[in-house]
Amino acid sequence: MLRTGLLGAGRIGRIHAANIAAHPGSQLVAVADVDAAAAQALANAHRAEACDAAQILEDPQIDAVLIATSTDTHAPLIEAATRAGKAVLCEKPVDLSLERARACLAVAEANGRPVMIGFNRRFDRNFAALRAALDAGEIGQAEMLSITSFDPAPPPASYVKVSGGLFRDMTIHDFDMANFLMQDLPQTVRAVGSAIVDPAIGEAGDIDTAIVTLTYADGRLAVIKNSRRAAYGYDQRVELLGSEGMLSVGNLLEDTLVRATAKGVRGAKPTYFFLERYMAAYAEEWGTFVETVTSGAPIPVTLADGVAALELAEAATQSLKSGEAVTVRTKG
Repeated sequence: MLRTGLLGAGRIGRIHAANIAAHPGSQLVAVADVDAAAAQALANAHRAEACDAAQILEDPQIDAVLIATSTDTHAPLIEAATRAGKAVLCEKPVDLSLERARACLAVAEANGRPVMIGFNRRFDRNFAALRAALDAGEIGQAEMLSITSFDPAPPPASYVKVSGGLFRDMTIHDFDMANFLMQDLPQTVRAVGSAIVDPAIGEAGDIDTAIVTLTYADGRLAVIKNSRRAAYGYDQRVELLGSEGMLSVGNLLEDTLVRATAKGVRGAKPTYFFLERYMAAYAEEWGTFVETVTSGAPIPVTLADGVAALELAEAATQSLKSGEAVTVRTKG
């Protein structure tokens, strides 16, 4: 039984708490949050104890921690938790600073405890099936990847100001998906973007619409399209063209009813946002974490993966400012 402490009792923390409590191989024993009332309410809901983060980290009876706190606390908490001998599942990103994230990676590796980063889309059954089909050789060599990721509505400007920008906050999931499917880091990153959805986002110094092109050393290409507004719902699609065919994943719809009449053919919209779209993926993510930690198997989404995705976000941010492609690394 993996005795687990949860750090963070906000929206995503509540999702994780339910998954920890529901899994037969884990037990939610403690919850901490800067909002003591929120921590107490969530702890009460799952028969856990409300306490502060230091108590969770210092408790030798707690085997693992799940970090769902604000981004600026992720790296320090990963370091402290691994130093205390605990396994860690941490929400993305590792940090807003690539330099700080790399330092965290070095500390965690020295501490020798497993750390998994919460790129939950890898655990979506559709994207996982696409990767499995690719690994089975069904389309030959992957050559061109297209990722569409549109939110249904923009976040408030107050959130944008502390988010680290679109590439670190939103596109980072798509960068990880590109790394997951192309199984390599690109050589160059080129990004263009603008603020056309909400003027307040531009005033906050961010963008809400972007296209990022990734170029690989062997000539393969990937394109990521992002928007903070899709009036029809949460748009999450992937197309991977290979030398012998194509694999694609479409949207999950609110229902599968199709109305075909003389007036036309109509179907349902995509599910509204990420909690609806990826609820099952969050549960699968936690189950995988429990299985790998208890069995000693390799962590499937490592802290190094989190740093790699942040590296692409940093490169995209630089490219947006300079108008030039940014080299990520050179093979040799």
